[in-house]
Amino acid sequence: MPTATDARLTLAQWLSPAYPTGGFAWSHGLETEVAEGRVTDAESFAVWLADVLEHGLARADAVLLAEAWRAGSADEIAALDTEARAFAPSAERQAETVEQGAAFARTTAAVWGLDLPPLAHPVAVGRAAALTGLPLCDTLALYLHAVAAGLASAAQRLVPLGQTEAQGAVARLAPLCARRADDAQALARDDLSSAAWAADIAAMRHETLQPRLFRS
Repeated sequence: MPTATDARLTLAQWLSPAYPTGGFAWSHGLETEVAEGRVTDAESFAVWLADVLEHGLARADAVLLAEAWRAGSADEIAALDTEARAFAPSAERQAETVEQGAAFARTTAAVWGLDLPPLAHPVAVGRAAALTGLPLCDTLALYLHAVAAGLASAAQRLVPLGQTEAQGAVARLAPLCARRADDAQALARDDLSSAAWAADIAAMRHETLQPRLFRS
């Protein structure tokens, strides 16, 4: 088993913007929200991001990650991956999780010597964490924080926000990431849900948005 420090360093590497998953190309529907005038400044961005973390697909991703971490067989992982793909509310959101997950699995399998097939992103992270003995709570918390940080980076280009405003939003939402990580440990597949309807609809509307910078 890795030490606590080794585990945190591994997770920091996996969930860093430098890890080659292509996360910089996706906005999770944020680009539509900005284009249609619903996210216009640091405050409205923070509200939108909190909803995604608390009620939206980030919450669902946490449930999928936790279930993948607990899964005992390849068949369970395959079933979770199928559910993760089906749960995506739009073609772009499905591509976002599938393409990032495949890239994560490819690099992580090569570097850490894991048997890790292409999987939806949260399923791939949860499975890799279990195979390498990384703690579930830390994996969940850092995964959710990486989601928040990635979307803040997108907001800097879209809103636009200054670097200080964007980082301030992430800092304010860090306790929410920790709470959602704690909650997700007690949730199972029957708890899989998303109630951030506006964010989901924005992700669907992005498919026809022109011009655009992001793939979702």
